[in-house]
Amino acid sequence: MTTIEQNLPGQAAPEAISERQRLLRFLRAELKPRGPLLTPFNVISGLVILATAVILGFRFAYGLGAVSNLTQEQPWGLWKGFNVITGVAFAGGAYVMVFLVHVLRLQRYRPIVRVTILNGLLAYVFYAGALVLDLGRPWNVINPVIGNDFGLSSVLFLVAWHFMLYMIAAAVEFSPAVAEWLGMKRLRRILSAMTLGAVILGISLSMLHQSGLGALYLMAKPKIQPLWYSEFVPIQFLVSSVFAGLSMVILEGTISRRVFRARASAAYHFSQERILVGLSRICAGSMFVYMFLQTVVFVHGRDWRYMGGGWGAWFLLENLGFVAVPCALYVLAWRRRNTRLARIASVMALFGIVLNRLNVSVVAFMPHAAVRYVPSWMEVVVTLGVISAQIWVFRWVVNRMPVLDAEPAWKRERKEEPTAAERPADRLLVKEN
Repeated sequence: MTTIEQNLPGQAAPEAISERQRLLRFLRAELKPRGPLLTPFNVISGLVILATAVILGFRFAYGLGAVSNLTQEQPWGLWKGFNVITGVAFAGGAYVMVFLVHVLRLQRYRPIVRVTILNGLLAYVFYAGALVLDLGRPWNVINPVIGNDFGLSSVLFLVAWHFMLYMIAAAVEFSPAVAEWLGMKRLRRILSAMTLGAVILGISLSMLHQSGLGALYLMAKPKIQPLWYSEFVPIQFLVSSVFAGLSMVILEGTISRRVFRARASAAYHFSQERILVGLSRICAGSMFVYMFLQTVVFVHGRDWRYMGGGWGAWFLLENLGFVAVPCALYVLAWRRRNTRLARIASVMALFGIVLNRLNVSVVAFMPHAAVRYVPSWMEVVVTLGVISAQIWVFRWVVNRMPVLDAEPAWKRERKEEPTAAERPADRLLVKEN
């Protein structure tokens, strides 16, 4: 009697049970922490996450007013302005990198494409989750899905669907790494076949919702200080997401190379300088386009009449100090192949994006209000908690999955059917003919 015949109906074969047990043991081992726990970063970020959990308990128990300074006149504050409006720009490197690698076939950027996709996926998951925290009625977040007052003419409806579909596309793009981690070769081949479609969908969705976030403010013209409002806000948001995302790639790559040195492959270390120089060139070009748009908007709108006083100085600081200067530094980094200048420029460019997005959404929003919005300390703690949790998950994944290290040997194996001339029986037929 065979093994299958000996099993009772509904009872799994011993081989299947053994495979499940091996998988469970593997997952339990992977869930264990690696490295020392009581490091300065772990202690500080752990306390911040714990404080965030307590604050969110009060938020969901007693409402937004218990933990934030939001009002009916200023319903959008730090959580939307930084976590969503700014954070999504930082995640723009994912769609730019997959476009460079999978569409333009620039293979020199391939060593960093997977970690960039992971960073973008986690950014959208955590920032979309942070969006729920800022809703007065969090349960209404499912309205765009279930059809309860769809709001088909609303920009927010489009942005919500773009967010959901992009997170699915990014998950599919990253899924081959999960299959490699689990050793599922057949599943990995299936998921890899879906990657190109996910890439095309992800690029399209990213361009739509990056500009869509800017389109949200087209209806707020009377509420925004004129220096930060124009009909080109959607295009400016889209263009700025290119150099914002790539600047985050440069900064994150620099940190990952040091923190995850043991996990990174030789190709990753060897190609860092070339990658940073190439990205500096792209950042410089996109920042020049952004400055050109800003200049056209400024001249066409005759905004020089608003340049007197503090708002004019603040506008110049943002555009000259944190756009023009890092653009020049990126040009020098590219021409001189100086990675240190590229890193400095990336930090300045990211700070400029924070200034711009917070100016549009918070600082320059309703500048003449009788009571100006200032975020509470609890809003700041929750923002830091979201960032800390994202870093913890990112670190866990990189330390276990093939994100920075070399691809497994079985992935590079080519299993092709032998040709007619290679099969013994067909070889005889070929000779006879």
